Amino acid sequence: MTDRYQTFTRTPLGQTLVKNLGLPDPVPLQRWTEGSRVIDGSVVFGGIGETEAGKAIQALLRDIGATFSTATEGVASSQIRPKALVFDATGATSTADLTSLQRFFSPVIRQLAPAGRVIVVGRTPELATSTEQHIAQRALEGFTRSLGKEVKRGATVNLVYVAPDAHEQLDSTLRFFLSPKSAYVDGQVARVGTGPLVGNDPERPLAGKVALVTGAARGIGAAIADTLARDGATILGVDVAQNADALRKVITRLGGSELILDVTSVDAAQRIAAHAHEQYAGLDIVVHNAGITRDKRLANMRTDTWDAVLDVNLRAPERITEHLVEAGTIRAGGSIIGVASIAGIAGNNGQTNYATSKAGVIGLVQALAPKLAEKQIRINAVAPGFIETEMTAKVPFTIREVGRRINSLQQGGLPVDVAETIAWFADPASAGVTGNVIRVCGQSLLGA
Repeated sequence: MTDRYQTFTRTPLGQTLVKNLGLPDPVPLQRWTEGSRVIDGSVVFGGIGETEAGKAIQALLRDIGATFSTATEGVASSQIRPKALVFDATGATSTADLTSLQRFFSPVIRQLAPAGRVIVVGRTPELATSTEQHIAQRALEGFTRSLGKEVKRGATVNLVYVAPDAHEQLDSTLRFFLSPKSAYVDGQVARVGTGPLVGNDPERPLAGKVALVTGAARGIGAAIADTLARDGATILGVDVAQNADALRKVITRLGGSELILDVTSVDAAQRIAAHAHEQYAGLDIVVHNAGITRDKRLANMRTDTWDAVLDVNLRAPERITEHLVEAGTIRAGGSIIGVASIAGIAGNNGQTNYATSKAGVIGLVQALAPKLAEKQIRINAVAPGFIETEMTAKVPFTIREVGRRINSLQQGGLPVDVAETIAWFADPASAGVTGNVIRVCGQSLLGA
């Protein structure tokens, strides 16, 4: 769906009106295309002292061929349009160290290139060795979320918390947040823990893996299937009978296999497991994407309307996950990804059933992450905001425009933005990433 307002603001008249009237000025985002580099431009790196995380960050920048300069406190104001600013704050042990953030960023933040990246790496607060360190590290969230609302011009700001001794696990997460793949992920906090080191080809990190995608026939589900296949995965696509033709087109294009079923059926989990074992001897990636809406205010909502949404969006993922884990269908090193929503974080008028189901998906991730870690299986969730799909195209014009503009990037996201985030979760090199819920919403003001 075309964002006509954004197209208009790129015209001379549009730019004049934006400037004179103070209207939103959404900058076209730079997304990944074939041949894209992780970061196309210079990087300025700084930090508080010399840390293992800082060494790992610099090693990554060298590995991806980034041109970068270093500074312990600030950089020259003459620095020309850096594409990324990366700051290692893991060395902050008290609030006195937080002044280094201002000294590093203030001289250079105005020079950040359009669609630039700002990444702050901190130590997981809950794992701090002192009260002072916990306070200083938790303060980073306020800094990054606020800076995300200041940078404009399509730039993003994100925070990565890394556990002690987990610096070697930063690679896949930093690659994602530095790259065009994270174009619509802004103002987020990712947590990286310890895990086995996995070496793979960053160009095809999912080679040899099998991915189950429910609701794969169209929209976000089809984009997820496309993106995982691009990264090397074999796709097992699932959808309901009325979407059989659309699903067949997706699978014909990508390869893999299709399974026509309703995820709410009593034997859905068993049928998925049987198909996966027969065709592929198991699964490596499970994406619970299938979802529906049945919007009504609670006073007007019938029980069957309530249950229909919870059955598809929450109870089916819960039941299918439980069976696939118990049956040993998901192999060690596997990844489960749920699709939540910012409605599950912030709530939404007329969506009590939908918001309940999506908040439940977040609960599923939080409850299962420590238990599945014992089986070497990770579980995370994405929480999309306003994404340009067939569903949002049917939203009334005024509500649609508000949905597009009330985020730091002042525009809607695309299905591929959700898919790229899921691909990062699915990457075996993200072995230390579990229990995360990442909003793909351009830093929406809802639930911020």
